[in-house]
Amino acid sequence: MSSDRLLILAMDTATSCSSISLTRGDGVDGELVAELTLNSKVTHSRRLLGGIEWLLTENRIVFDEIDALAVGLGPGSFTGLRISMATVKGLASAMEKPLLGVSTLDALAFTCSGERPLCVLLDARKKEVYRRWYTAETNGPYKVNGSIEVLTPAALIAEITEPVLMVGDGVLGYGGFFSQHLGGLLEFAPRSLHYPSAAAIGFLGCEQLQAGNSMNLDSATPLYIRASDAELSLRNREQQESAKK
Repeated sequence: MSSDRLLILAMDTATSCSSISLTRGDGVDGELVAELTLNSKVTHSRRLLGGIEWLLTENRIVFDEIDALAVGLGPGSFTGLRISMATVKGLASAMEKPLLGVSTLDALAFTCSGERPLCVLLDARKKEVYRRWYTAETNGPYKVNGSIEVLTPAALIAEITEPVLMVGDGVLGYGGFFSQHLGGLLEFAPRSLHYPSAAAIGFLGCEQLQAGNSMNLDSATPLYIRASDAELSLRNREQQESAKK
């Protein structure tokens, strides 16, 4: 199956941004049909479905024309990730279309270019960041170099011993701290690239579709990386109750 005309509806709500896109093809020679990105205080649940409907209507595309759906898996906001996952699973089930999942960090790396190693950061709250490293490839996109981890900004600084490029909304919160301690070793990507792009998720999702890698609708879950506050509270209660026995 040629990827040239594969139409992907993609979305990401891992951060404060709601990003929705329609793309055709993969990351090599794909085409952006349309993209809608909103960064506001309105909750994702109130704007996601409306944004999808608007994007399709404005481009005169109906659901039957879509070949697959792709979603940003995170890590990021627990609430945001649950909203997009529930939405995309509902649509994929109703439309009987493949569901594709892309790490939000990988999507951010897709939009960057350069010769330095790339450090992608998302704000993990609690004075921590989600981090993943990528390696620069000659005349090609960045390649994953390691797993996603959650760590403090100070711990991240300790990892950096050579010039790096940094991108993601973690830069917005801790950029000054990193600059103070890393100086000339640090280069920031343009501010416009610090928020995830659904188009990048669409292009990367198309590559997954071409490789036959789709997600199971029943078992698909976001990349939470760490437990939520609710899960931690439950574990603490269970441990306390177990200690009393």
